Amino acid sequence: MEKNCSENENELWKLSVDGSSCVSGNGAGLVLTSPDGWTLEYTLKFVFKATNNEAKWEDIVAGLTITKHLEVKKLEAISDSQLVVGMVRGEYKAREDTMAKYLAHVQNLKSAFQVFRVLKVPRAENSRADQLSKLATTGELNKNQTMLVDYLERPIIAEMDVMDIDVPQEPN
Repeated sequence: MEKNCSENENELWKLSVDGSSCVSGNGAGLVLTSPDGWTLEYTLKFVFKATNNEAKWEDIVAGLTITKHLEVKKLEAISDSQLVVGMVRGEYKAREDTMAKYLAHVQNLKSAFQVFRVLKVPRAENSRADQLSKLATTGELNKNQTMLVDYLERPIIAEMDVMDIDVPQEPN
């Protein structure tokens, strides 16, 4: 279930994510904005092959992981992926094993937040994350000296096969 946000909107962090998969490469772009306007832009370059849907999942998992480590408690995540947003919100079922693993990972990460919501936005409203994801697929990435860049050797869910996932238990 999605945690509802009746909290003060001024305390809400915003996370914009986008993943990109194309012939020249795969990657993701993240834009995290604090309630007072501080912004972190992050680019992930995938060293592994990913489908477009997998790239969309990798970006939201990475964004949630970063915000969890920053101890963000109130988060609104936005994506232009109808599939990912629909699955996270429980509107769609994960039919493929890979999608189910990504969804389980996101559900586990959601428990770190007091308030969490995910919204689907048109691509035009997610342009900066889209630009960062496309940057990850180009040779220009190595020339940029001011951007945080990370390289993922394998999909995030590859580690799930060997580690236990803590699933929050509902109170009795």
